[in-house]
Amino acid sequence: MRELVLAAHGSAVPEAAATTARLAAAVRRLTGAPVTVAHLDHQLPSLPSVLAGRPGAVVVPLLLGDGYHRTVDVPAVARRFDCAVTPGLRGESAVALALYERLRAAERAAGGPADAVVVAGAGSSRPGGNDGTLVAAEQLGRLLPVPVTVAYCSAAAPGPAEAVARARGDGFRRVAVAAHLLAPGRFSRALEGVPGAYAVSAPLADHPRLARLVAARYGAVAFPEAVPLRVA
Repeated sequence: MRELVLAAHGSAVPEAAATTARLAAAVRRLTGAPVTVAHLDHQLPSLPSVLAGRPGAVVVPLLLGDGYHRTVDVPAVARRFDCAVTPGLRGESAVALALYERLRAAERAAGGPADAVVVAGAGSSRPGGNDGTLVAAEQLGRLLPVPVTVAYCSAAAPGPAEAVARARGDGFRRVAVAAHLLAPGRFSRALEGVPGAYAVSAPLADHPRLARLVAARYGAVAFPEAVPLRVA
């Protein structure tokens, strides 16, 4: 059976590794495959060091957008070791549904539904790099009866604080922030401190829907003749 390598961004925040480990364990249960987490920054083991010992592995980028990591450096490293790279997680309904469920949990904890929502992504300056957040916000907007806008934690505008302030300036008082982020880190911590935010949802990586999506990405490469795994 081909090995599965999860290419995670990485974070200096300890909770990030624990969150990604829970995802890896869930994917291992779903696929029965050997699963290893590799990192693109901040943490070890690095992606090159992991793939060096696993030539021919299937690499699933744990990335919600098609920025530099997804389009340039992950494929470049994978080619060195004859590894296959699946699409990232951008634009999938499973991501939007996980985002919806995390948002609802945050709203319940805060005391009730929000009257406006800001979807906050990591942000990218690369053309098309923010499309994952834009698509997730569009999909989430179809599930909610309230206005949904977008914000970015870096490299693009508006920032989350500005987006929340705009919504409050338009008369909304319960403005929730839906974190379009995979794991805890400096961005998720920054979102928790956004002035005026009514509720902030948790990152997505250890949501069961994400595990099923990653398993389906792997299966499409490792077992192309098999019936696709339902992920929604």
